[in-house]
Amino acid sequence: MIKYLGSKRRLVPALSVLAAASGARRALDLFTGTTRVAQAFKRLGMEVVAVDRARAAHVLARCYVATDPVATPEVVDEARSALDALDALTGHPGYVTETFCVRSRFFHPDNGARIDAIRDAIERDYAGTPLWPVLLTSLLEAADRVDSTTGVQMAYLKQWAPRALRPLELRLPVLVGGPGRAIRGDAVDLVGGAELGPVDLAYVDPPYNQHRYEANYHVWETLVAWDAPAHFGVACKREDLRDPANRSAFNSKRTMPDALARVVAGLEADVVVVSCSDEAWLDVATLVELCSVRGHVAVVGFDSARYVGAQIGIHGPTGRRVGQVTRLRNVEYLVIGGDRRTVRRMVDAVEAADLGGRVVPASRAPGRPACPTPTVGAGLTRPPRD
Repeated sequence: MIKYLGSKRRLVPALSVLAAASGARRALDLFTGTTRVAQAFKRLGMEVVAVDRARAAHVLARCYVATDPVATPEVVDEARSALDALDALTGHPGYVTETFCVRSRFFHPDNGARIDAIRDAIERDYAGTPLWPVLLTSLLEAADRVDSTTGVQMAYLKQWAPRALRPLELRLPVLVGGPGRAIRGDAVDLVGGAELGPVDLAYVDPPYNQHRYEANYHVWETLVAWDAPAHFGVACKREDLRDPANRSAFNSKRTMPDALARVVAGLEADVVVVSCSDEAWLDVATLVELCSVRGHVAVVGFDSARYVGAQIGIHGPTGRRVGQVTRLRNVEYLVIGGDRRTVRRMVDAVEAADLGGRVVPASRAPGRPACPTPTVGAGLTRPPRD
């Protein structure tokens, strides 16, 4: 999987336990990102709907969620043959090489030329076919393995990262069997509509701040769109990122609370699980109140290492450190709302799994300060049986 700020890799085991204990057969991953959570739900045998507004996330969802290697085994064989042919192509410098290797330094020029050649061939030979999202996902992941960043594409390293000097290599994505759908769109627009359909379990992982994933990963957006856009700044971001019409309500501190409240209240789901961080705009107490419209509420917290950029610190254009690292860890919370018996069953399952989290008493009154930070490896505290 590609590197992704906010990826729920560390929470997937807990989310899997919660989902299994819920008894859900149909699940929704509303801000799917890398699709890690959606894939975990598919592995549990659920029918999954994966939603995101970003182009790259939608391609990943079309590959890992909407593609079913059991129902269409020929896709795997054809993709494997296609990738062998694409991987043998000679590099041909184009937009990627000029923009992301010369004007900026996201990739070594040798790899940039190969990305150009492979992406041209995918569009020319496979656009509109079931192979397109699988082959494009393979290219995105291959490019991610040889990039020269700290994980986001707001900037790049002054010196080539060691991995950037390795040759780009295409690999067949490991697909998960089972039915699924991929939808591209804004959560606020989609919730309440017929396209999502009713589900048993909905997982909501909204952005935590003003930084948009389309901007954080603008290189992937361009590789998917393949539209050679005008760009700006040292990082050569897409010009369309400047258009206010392309911003989401979730990326504004003023509009995000109402947008999230509308989404949580409007979902056709028996149980809703919402992710948040102790660095997010909304504290946990506010989310408990927001999720109370779903019924009984429980909260589970997990201590986690912060993004690697926090460890490196803040640097100016000359490479001199201009800021200080204030904290290296944060807490990721899962707020669960739904039928009392179902929520309790899910909480009991997390407790039994001993995943190093802490269940915060669900009876905390709305509007109080955020829940206390759990210590690393803390035991679980069972919520009161109210």
